[in-house]
Amino acid sequence: MATLRLTHTYRFSASHRLHAPELSDEENQRLYGRCNNPHGHGHNYVVAVTVEGAVDPATGMVVPPGALDELLQRQVVSVYDHKYLNFDVPEYAGITATTENMAVAIQERLRAAWPAGFPALVHLRVQETKRNSIELSVIEEVV
Repeated sequence: MATLRLTHTYRFSASHRLHAPELSDEENQRLYGRCNNPHGHGHNYVVAVTVEGAVDPATGMVVPPGALDELLQRQVVSVYDHKYLNFDVPEYAGITATTENMAVAIQERLRAAWPAGFPALVHLRVQETKRNSIELSVIEEVV
């Protein structure tokens, strides 16, 4: 039986400030530049989730798109969309609101809510800008 990969993309807008709490204001400004603006700045993020599994003979699909969409809407889009990450998203308490940290946080949110019987989550990509994206390959299968 063939194993296939399916990728779905999701979009949301959010703002953040790149600011490491353990660094001085001067160090933060030097490290993050204009992204350290005290009032924050925003992006239109694109998250791509790739799952891998066998085609279900009854449906002809790896996963019903509606089921994957509902999971991502509940665990990612509704949590991040139109939020100021530094204050509105619990994962960012005490850490810098980078795209790298977002990719890890999204992976953890998905792992915690991944339904039994879903195909394996194998790859996650978070695109912050046209020039900047973070990719995370999931080594172990989510159960």
